[in-house]
Amino acid sequence: MKQQYSQIFATSPKPFVKWAGGKRQLITSLEEHLPKKFDTYFEPFLGGGALLFHLLNKSPNLKCHVSDLNSDLILAYITIRDKVEQLVESLERHSGKYFTDKQEYYYSVRESAPKNQIEKVSRLLFLNKTCFNGLYRVNSRGQFNVPLGKYTNPSIVNKENLLAVSKILQSKNIAIKCQDFAAVLDEAKKDDFVYFDPPYQPVSKTANFTSYTKCEFTYDDLKRLAEVCQKLDKKDCNVLLSNSNTKEVRKLFPSKWKVAEISANRAINSNSKKRTGHSELLIKNY
Repeated sequence: MKQQYSQIFATSPKPFVKWAGGKRQLITSLEEHLPKKFDTYFEPFLGGGALLFHLLNKSPNLKCHVSDLNSDLILAYITIRDKVEQLVESLERHSGKYFTDKQEYYYSVRESAPKNQIEKVSRLLFLNKTCFNGLYRVNSRGQFNVPLGKYTNPSIVNKENLLAVSKILQSKNIAIKCQDFAAVLDEAKKDDFVYFDPPYQPVSKTANFTSYTKCEFTYDDLKRLAEVCQKLDKKDCNVLLSNSNTKEVRKLFPSKWKVAEISANRAINSNSKKRTGHSELLIKNY
């Protein structure tokens, strides 16, 4: 039976990480372009999960298959779902030590490489809340390399939100996986809804941020993604894609696909004056 998201959930879980390209500020614009009805929701570039949480807040029983190639991020989702209380305790320890000596403690955590599941996720969330602009970036060796942010009192432990996220992710209708986006071809069926929000193509030579994992998302990957979109279209899936407003992106999709420009800010730009006045594309087949 197709989902119509009308039921309101008692709590309002929100993204627990700040993610480059996150869609929390664009939810209103995205809402206008969602299909009226659909069966299962797929999001193969999960990131901060802003649209996922928006849909679940309105329809907690929505069937969802979400994934990302960033194994650290997927581990965070699974840990919050299954072991949130232990995670909160670990974050509270980080918070206490951080406010004793911010600089020394931040870089000691950044250099650490914990093996324990709780500590690995706790490290990721701690760094995300205290690093420069909440930027998640790794080098070619997969090492987190963002400097300390200039925060007076960062919210390292948002217990209320973590508990709300944990509760909603425990639904038996939600599957969370670490896999390549092309895997959606084997899973999505007619009338399902697939939302792609990949690392964006750079709009200039200096705007080349694609390193969420040690493997960059290249133009060849974008072409492969466009091919996946075409195959999903042939399966009668509802497909929506977000990306930068460039000719390179536009030319990958035939004229039957609908293209809309929406206003967007760039929250992670190091120059605050360059964070506004941007636009990006929404491309869909319905």
